[in-house]
Amino acid sequence: MVYFVGAGPGDMELITVKGMKVLQNADVVIYTGSLVSGNILAYCKEGVQVYNSAEMDLPEVIEAIQQGVDQGKSVVRLHTGDPSIYGAIREQMDELGKRGIEFEIIPGVSSFVAAASRVKAEFTLPGVSQTIIITRKEGRTGSSEGGKLSELAKHRASMAIFLSVQSIGQVVEELLTGYDEDTPVAVVYKATWPEEKIIRGTLKDIAEKVAEEKIDRHAQILVGDFMGSEYELSKLYDASFSHMYRRGKE
Repeated sequence: MVYFVGAGPGDMELITVKGMKVLQNADVVIYTGSLVSGNILAYCKEGVQVYNSAEMDLPEVIEAIQQGVDQGKSVVRLHTGDPSIYGAIREQMDELGKRGIEFEIIPGVSSFVAAASRVKAEFTLPGVSQTIIITRKEGRTGSSEGGKLSELAKHRASMAIFLSVQSIGQVVEELLTGYDEDTPVAVVYKATWPEEKIIRGTLKDIAEKVAEEKIDRHAQILVGDFMGSEYELSKLYDASFSHMYRRGKE
């Protein structure tokens, strides 16, 4: 059996219990060494065969999986965060499907929610934003479907931007087409890792602050008024609000 497992954002305790158990029983582990903390391999049993996919291309990854399956071994393909977000797993799953290899996906904690936890923020605040946009700046993988940052910024939603901190100046320029320059921004480098750094600012000054810290990779850019101080209280816990579990007080 093959398992695609989300390793979480960095802290080895943020893998799910299910993911940890599968990893503990794995005979073969193919992990994204450029992004996944090697510490998580401490869960693996003695004698496990480990591949670092940062040094492999797609055919090599698939061949390693195939060899493990042919030998009746349990194979774990370990991805950073949650594999469904910028995990490039579709192409792997399609190849396994062609070969008749069964697989299962075990979700993980994505870096964008880990980053929100580290800045102690809630993406969805009443009266502020009920929408989260997860995106990245256009790069070698091509443009998004109607999703240029300058167009997405017009929604003024809470935003988590992956894989873009190396172009923070251009990111800010595009965001300013929709957000005000005093919109809060947080850049979280390696959220939950020991070397984590959090840089707070606004669209007016965040590029300069990031440049001073020399951060050009492995960072989430969080943007939006959800990190501000103004919001409305939730109706969920409003004493006068009735729902199926509680009658409101007059």
